[in-house]
Amino acid sequence: MIDPPEILRVERSKAECDGATDIPGGAALGHPRVWLEIGEEGYVDCGYCDRRFVLVGGPADRADDDLPGKGATAA
Repeated sequence: MIDPPEILRVERSKAECDGATDIPGGAALGHPRVWLEIGEEGYVDCGYCDRRFVLVGGPADRADDDLPGKGATAA
């Protein structure tokens, strides 16, 4: 399995992704906005851009590990 390109830690079990929230120029460079629901595994991957959203304090939250995107938290 290939690691996801970016991991974002979120504080809610519902996350939104448009693939370009952190890119100047915004949504024109991303993908359609989708809403993702984090299940019992504690994470969900975006089907468009493969960003992984990890629920803070959930079973997949490994904040102590040296993960790409460590410390990036989205509300």
